[in-house]
Amino acid sequence: MKKLQFITAAIVKYPGEIIKITLEPASGIKPSFISGQFLSVVITNSTKEIRRSYSICSSPFIDEPITIAVKRIENGEVSRRLFNELRQGDVLTTLEPSGVFTYTPETESNRTIFLFAAGIGITPLFSTLKTILVAENDSHVVLIYSNRTKETILFYDELHELQNKYSGRFKLICLISESQNLLMARLNKQLIYELVEEHLVYSPESALFYTCGPINYMDTCRLTLLGMGFDKSQIKRETFFISEDEGDDDNESEVITVDTNTYTVKLKHKDKQVELDIPYNKSILDIALDNNLDLPYSCRSGICGTCTSLCTDGGVRMDYNEVLTDTEVENGKVLICVGHPIVNGNEIIV
Repeated sequence: MKKLQFITAAIVKYPGEIIKITLEPASGIKPSFISGQFLSVVITNSTKEIRRSYSICSSPFIDEPITIAVKRIENGEVSRRLFNELRQGDVLTTLEPSGVFTYTPETESNRTIFLFAAGIGITPLFSTLKTILVAENDSHVVLIYSNRTKETILFYDELHELQNKYSGRFKLICLISESQNLLMARLNKQLIYELVEEHLVYSPESALFYTCGPINYMDTCRLTLLGMGFDKSQIKRETFFISEDEGDDDNESEVITVDTNTYTVKLKHKDKQVELDIPYNKSILDIALDNNLDLPYSCRSGICGTCTSLCTDGGVRMDYNEVLTDTEVENGKVLICVGHPIVNGNEIIV
């Protein structure tokens, strides 16, 4: 995947140890992207290259610079470096925009779009919100945004400006967990029922739901919406995952060994084909990178979809999958960052 160079044009700090970074392409040509996509920031330390994904807050339908938001994580090698060390004028290396949590507008569509965001989960949805309001004529948007306090509401001023400008089509609902109004403090099943029923303008069949936040938060949204009769194709989610370099060592889940054999994989990428031996405790991507293969990847956790590949022969077991649908998996799509071959002679196209 092609690497891009950006000049850091501005850095704005927000409560909750969050920064918004404004980026100007060093080439002078702004890369194209779709609302909901992210940039994978690439940094190197003394031993390896590290990549972390940060959602683009800008809308491709507005003449505004590309911005990303980064929340500082205590043990996060990349987020700490960006938060503590990045300065205006510094060069930042990223991969091309990527991700499948996207929204493509339809100018004449009549539908209600519900955006469920928690904390920093607002970042991709802020791009989607602006795109819907600017690029569609009649669609209604409801943003249900959960935060701990009013002070930690990211893009507070911008969101209220949009609500004033598009008062007939945009409804902003802020849930504050420390609020004395317990009915509007935390998102729950009953509140989802009430908000959707109250603000659904067009037919239920045309409604769309985008959720971004902690896994339990999104599970509550998804299960409630399915229980209300909405189809799973109407519900999209984006997981913010803390990988092994950015997490808490005390919060690791148990690893269950399924197969201790080593299997051979024939990997095809662009005009190259290589044969790799994949031991049970390594992913296909791990071994490919060990062999200096320049493959597309970002999260290395099965949640961003950057490494999505096609298994044309054999079979692959995935440790985790937040991206691919059941149909895509049945048709051979795999995530090689969490993928392990289960037979010899697998053929995989990256």
